[in-house]
Amino acid sequence: MTGWTGELRLAVENRKGKTVAKSVYYQGALKVMRPIYHNDSGQVCYYILNPGGGYLDGDRYRMQISLEKQAKLTLTTQSATKVYRTPNTHAYQETEIFLKKGSLLEYIPDPLIAYRQARYKQKNVIHMEKGATFLYSDIITPGWSPDGKRFSYDRLQLMNEIYMDQELVTYDHIKLSPGDHNMETIGLMEGFSHLGSMLVIGEQTNAELLDRLYHVIQSKTNTYKVGLSQLAVKGFTIRVLANSTQEIERIFKNVHHMISHEWFDTTPSFLRKY
Repeated sequence: MTGWTGELRLAVENRKGKTVAKSVYYQGALKVMRPIYHNDSGQVCYYILNPGGGYLDGDRYRMQISLEKQAKLTLTTQSATKVYRTPNTHAYQETEIFLKKGSLLEYIPDPLIAYRQARYKQKNVIHMEKGATFLYSDIITPGWSPDGKRFSYDRLQLMNEIYMDQELVTYDHIKLSPGDHNMETIGLMEGFSHLGSMLVIGEQTNAELLDRLYHVIQSKTNTYKVGLSQLAVKGFTIRVLANSTQEIERIFKNVHHMISHEWFDTTPSFLRKY
C-alpha cells in the first residue's frame, strides 16, 4: 500500500523527431490511455483516466511528468475532475513536472467540478530549464446543488510553483472558501460562477505579443471579465471570470491557437472526449 489513491509517472523523450514514452507507470485510480499522434509534428498526446469516476473523502493522487530535451507532449484528461463530499478529509492531488531545454508541455485538464461540501487541494510544482515551454490551464466549475446554491462546495485551493533553473519565478495560489466568504463580492467572484486560469511560459514572449493577446481576449461584453498579466520571466498569465465553462474554454482556445501558430507553426488538435 503506497498511501496514494492513484499514482502516475510518465517520462517522454524525442527519438528522431518523434516524442515517445521513455517510461510509464501507474497504479490505483489513475492510468493513461495509449499515446495519440494528432498530426505529423511528432508531438504526442496522452489522456489521463480516473477509473474511480471522482474524488472522494481523503483521496490522494500523485503524478510526475518528465520531458527530455526537444520532447513535445500534450497532456489532458478524459473527463472533468469531479470532487464530491469530503466530510472528514479533503481530497488532494500533487503533480511534479520536469521540463528540459527545448521541450514543450501543454497541460490542459478538463474542468474541476466541485460539488456540495467538497474540499480539495491541488499543488503543481514545475521545474523548467531555460528554453523550455509550458502552457497550462485550469477551470473551476461549481457542481449541481439540490438547493440551487451556486457555491455549495466548502473549499478549493489550487497552487502552482514554477522554478526556472532551480529559482522560484512564479507562485500562484487560488483559495476559494464559500463557507467563510461571500463569493459574489468584489475581489472574489464578482457575480460570476466559473474561474479560469492560464499560465504560459516561453522564450518567445514579448510585449508585442501581449498587446495582440490583449485585443484577442479583451471583454466587449458583460458575459465575462478577463485579466492579462506579464510574469517575471518570459511568459504571462490570464484569469477569466465567467458563468460557463464554454466561455472560458473559447478564450483559452483562441490564446492557445495564437501561441501554437506563432511559436511552433502548428494548430492545436481538437481534444475529443468520448
